[in-house]
Amino acid sequence: MFQANPELINNQWLFWRNQKRYFNVNDVAINLVRVKGDIYLLTTVKLVTEELNVIHGINYAGKELKRYRPLYGRVLIKYHKDFQASVVNAESKLEKLVVSQVLPDVYKNDGFPGYDSVCLSYQQLKLVLEKNKSEWITALSNQKAVYLIRDVSNGKLYVGSATSKNGMLLDRWRSYISNGHGGNKCLQELIKEVGFEYVKNNFQYSILENYNSRVDDSFILRRESWWKKVFDSRNKKFGYNEN
Repeated sequence: MFQANPELINNQWLFWRNQKRYFNVNDVAINLVRVKGDIYLLTTVKLVTEELNVIHGINYAGKELKRYRPLYGRVLIKYHKDFQASVVNAESKLEKLVVSQVLPDVYKNDGFPGYDSVCLSYQQLKLVLEKNKSEWITALSNQKAVYLIRDVSNGKLYVGSATSKNGMLLDRWRSYISNGHGGNKCLQELIKEVGFEYVKNNFQYSILENYNSRVDDSFILRRESWWKKVFDSRNKKFGYNEN
């Protein structure tokens, strides 16, 4: 939400009032948004300039402090929050706030989430690969895998494998970004029929199983065959696998 609409975070969320008054004019409001766990992102620091006498709405006006602007969206704070209140007095908490990291650029939630949590649209995968996101490149370049491509428009599935023979998972997925079909006959026919844009708008990529480079390719292929059976993806009614 911060990436899509920072004003929502830095004004509405920060200055919303229900019954309780949180700020006074001339207070300094420091806004931290939870990223995950005990990690928070600094999104703005504002001087409260006016109270609007609004309940159940935005009750304050504020002026962003320009001196801290280079840090907005870049400073990650570590703090264990053990209370429910959304606004607290900074003096009681500042000594417990630890600067975990100052990012080189504004925070983007595009770090590699772990093999079990990969689920990307075509456009998301294209962005990750084209921008050479280091965490993603490292994670995908050294792994063999059985992966799943899902056509979100009709639910059809394609099960594929990445082995040392076809360049591991990174090169395998790069081929899909390049041409949409990765050499698969059924996907080639689909693109010929409905166009590459269909793939770009409807395909989703995830990982079923991942293995390190020492695992024999034959084992990966057997697992690929197993998942094709599970999903019945060789059946044209349910999938795009030909064999």
